[in-house]
Amino acid sequence: MARLSNQEGLADWLPGRLAEERPVVTVIGDSILDGWWDGTIDRFCREAPAPVVQVQRRDFAPGGAANTAMNLAALGADVRFVSLTGEDEAAKTLKEALEAAGVDVSHVISHPGMTTTTKFRVSSAGQVMLRLDDAATEVPPGGLSDMAATLPEALRGSSAVVLCDYGAGALEGPVRSAILDRLAPGGDGATPASRQDMLVVVDAHHPGRWAGLQPDLATPNAQEAARLLGTDFPGGAARCPFVEAHAEQLLSASGAAAVVVTLDREGTLTIRPQGTSPQAATHRTWARPQAEKQASGAGDTFVAALTLARAAGLPLTTSVDLAQAAADVVVHRPGTSVCTTEELATHLRGFADTALTDTELARHIQEHRSEGRRIVLTNGCFDVLHRGHTRYLNQAKQLGDVLVVALNSDSSVRQLKGPDRPVNHEADRAAVIAALSCVDHVTIFDTPTPIPLIELLQPDVYAKGGDYTPEMLQETEAVEQYGGTVTILDYVPEHSTTAVLERIRSSGETPQD
Repeated sequence: MARLSNQEGLADWLPGRLAEERPVVTVIGDSILDGWWDGTIDRFCREAPAPVVQVQRRDFAPGGAANTAMNLAALGADVRFVSLTGEDEAAKTLKEALEAAGVDVSHVISHPGMTTTTKFRVSSAGQVMLRLDDAATEVPPGGLSDMAATLPEALRGSSAVVLCDYGAGALEGPVRSAILDRLAPGGDGATPASRQDMLVVVDAHHPGRWAGLQPDLATPNAQEAARLLGTDFPGGAARCPFVEAHAEQLLSASGAAAVVVTLDREGTLTIRPQGTSPQAATHRTWARPQAEKQASGAGDTFVAALTLARAAGLPLTTSVDLAQAAADVVVHRPGTSVCTTEELATHLRGFADTALTDTELARHIQEHRSEGRRIVLTNGCFDVLHRGHTRYLNQAKQLGDVLVVALNSDSSVRQLKGPDRPVNHEADRAAVIAALSCVDHVTIFDTPTPIPLIELLQPDVYAKGGDYTPEMLQETEAVEQYGGTVTILDYVPEHSTTAVLERIRSSGETPQD
């Protein structure tokens, strides 16, 4: 566990190590059965100007809170699912899929007066043409009472609980009261015994309804965060600065110790109260979007991976990075799917040999430019990765659209830092840096300065961290010759690699942040 609590970077061994912890996670929420019907379109119907879809395949998968449970199980958690379904065919299909995945469904209440929410998506050639929702118009009180009665047993011994409240009614009335009674701090602020050492995560359409629970994490998307603030969000790249500017209001309205706002293609922004750590008030991740797929449920995957990582003791920032990687796995697939431990490890392993040659990198940069993207280049040793590095690289990413990191080769690090450096081989350093969501490309250079690489790539922005000025850098003249810009980012002396190594050598332990 100590190794996990100090883990600040992603590695391919990490998903397997988290699965070994096998935390018990209770998921409580609204069940959905996702139906994906796909076929061909050859004609329009005679009675209306509507295409006729000749259905060729019918697929069903657990959605909503059930999808969160499925993802947790696929990543190695011991999952208990608490929900309310009907006694219909959809409920049977849903439970069978959950049981096959190893999810404990003994706390799923079936009630004859309930309709199991089913969302049928009709598609052709990868395009969703229509969605049909079959949902309960009224949730039976008897079902809610039975669901509330099973909660104490479902929560007993849990390392974490995830509330998936999509407004479909499963977390109303007696269920809501039972959750608050067992998990909410009392009037004196004391934590109830039933919540001791239990991580509480709220994933809700209206997170403010659970503010009294004082959750450890709330995970609203942009629309849900806007509801918390009672205002509209700006579009595109303006959303992250807007969230950061309203951090205190979001924390207050959600009642959470930390809020992770998910922003689809723009990644996520994690906010914590000022004073948690001088450099830890916010943390950004960046999504890796590819060709558009008809994917659903990537947010459930994100919440599941985040919960597993935090329940197993991983630091929050690393947990968010891991959750982003898991979401990146499923968002590139059609339909509703899950990310397994092995798939996540394979995804992270794919960064291990990603250092590009100059020729390969130049080709990628040409493609990015043809798409109108702004290129940012930075360089450094990035030997022992720490929060100062990740903060700096996230700042660099925000200067453009594509971030290229040039790593000093092992020989050049020795020339700069001495014979006992680098601590990590250049291939390992490249793999760790490439795994960061803010980094798009990594290359290794062996020259005294990155000037030859700058002249080859001609980045729009050359970013440098530390207590420099542009006038102090040899690279400035090369950048300005072609019209580029040199930007100096924050210097974080207490998080320098040299300071980290000195603390390790003096104490024999990895320093805690």
